Amino acid sequence: MTMDQVKYLLDESDIPQAWYNIAADLPVPLPPPLHPGTQQPLGPADLAPLFPMSLIEQEVSTERYIEIPRPVRDVYRQWRVTPLYRARRLEQALGTPAKIYYKYEGVSPSGSHKPNTAVAQAFFNSEAGVRRISTETGAGQWGSSLAFAGALFGIEVKVFMVRVSFDQKPYRKALMQAYGAECIASPSELTEAGRAILAADPASPGSLGIAISEAVEVAAKNDDTKYALGSVLNHVLLHQTVIGLEALKQLERAGDYPDIVIGCAGGGSNLAGIAFPFLGEQLRGGKKVRVIACEPAACPSLTRGKYAYDFGDTAHLTPLVKMHTLGSTFMPPGFHAGGLRYHGMAPLVSHLKELGLIEARALQQRGCFEAALQFARAEGILPAPESSHAVKGAVDEALRCKEEGQARTILLNLSGHGHFDMGAYTDYLSGKLEDRDYDAPAVARALEQIPAVGG
Repeated sequence: MTMDQVKYLLDESDIPQAWYNIAADLPVPLPPPLHPGTQQPLGPADLAPLFPMSLIEQEVSTERYIEIPRPVRDVYRQWRVTPLYRARRLEQALGTPAKIYYKYEGVSPSGSHKPNTAVAQAFFNSEAGVRRISTETGAGQWGSSLAFAGALFGIEVKVFMVRVSFDQKPYRKALMQAYGAECIASPSELTEAGRAILAADPASPGSLGIAISEAVEVAAKNDDTKYALGSVLNHVLLHQTVIGLEALKQLERAGDYPDIVIGCAGGGSNLAGIAFPFLGEQLRGGKKVRVIACEPAACPSLTRGKYAYDFGDTAHLTPLVKMHTLGSTFMPPGFHAGGLRYHGMAPLVSHLKELGLIEARALQQRGCFEAALQFARAEGILPAPESSHAVKGAVDEALRCKEEGQARTILLNLSGHGHFDMGAYTDYLSGKLEDRDYDAPAVARALEQIPAVGG
């Protein structure tokens, strides 16, 4: 049976009925989030100003499966089940004995994996009577996804978009506006957090940490507004597991199983989405898989960050979570994979890295763009700059299989297309794109400001 045949055997009845919660299978419990003032574990009431109770319950749940509401599944049917392809032409181009599969999330309305959680968060907010949501976005995939979901459920969406991406990716802003959302360059003059940053640096390129501060401030100061996050938090990673759950079933029908699972990593949601269901199988006695998180060398939280309690935002408005962090005040350079410009990594992903269940690899952007174009010319799909990190990781592993003469099976999450990122590809093709290393002294200064928290 060919992979193309397997793809067409799946239909909307194969959309998962429940999300998978890896917290149920962890060998060591996840360290709890802490109140920034008391440094005591957070209670539900501490999160209530930002999130509806249904999402708070998911955030702290240790149930293995959490039912996906019918209205959410009904929206998922627009693009799910997403296709799983065998990259045969890429395999031939590489001359590798490895089998490469890719789960393609770029078929969603906004072109990435982000609607998997945007639709769920909009639904649960709508059920709680919320009519306004504030959020942040880096490259714009999350902002456009939440704008799409907000339009479906009658919720006004205000998006603070990192300034460098706001300038680099005007069509993402246009897509958000088309869905009815308001898109604001961050840092902005609309919030105390934004004004403070601009006072110190009027030309600030912004960061996800700053944009989070602005969005959280808006939600905290307005009783009619809640906050939504596109990655990092447990409930966000939970919603993304539809990706891996579908891939498990698709590969089963193909008679295959991965040796290696790869995703790009910024906040951790698409990596978790593809990998957590496979790690869950492993933790319950199934086959062991290598999970590789591919992050940018310019913002290498997993490979160069410190595992410690830190704030999720620059203005220190959020709870303290234990994660791999470069320091909440770290300002990464303006490289093109804007969705990966976050100072920290999801607590669940960080915890699994500490337990030795996940590997991490830092990659330079030129090599990622080279791999992305090789992928596009073989498979016909142009990856988003973020997703190109996973492609590069898969190419490297496939070439290693070639060197070692090993026929391993590689699964990667192609988390989105690059159709709104042609400026980045134009820069690469014209020789203007440069590799960017992280600023080690800046990281050292930011890490000095991490709160002193025991545990």
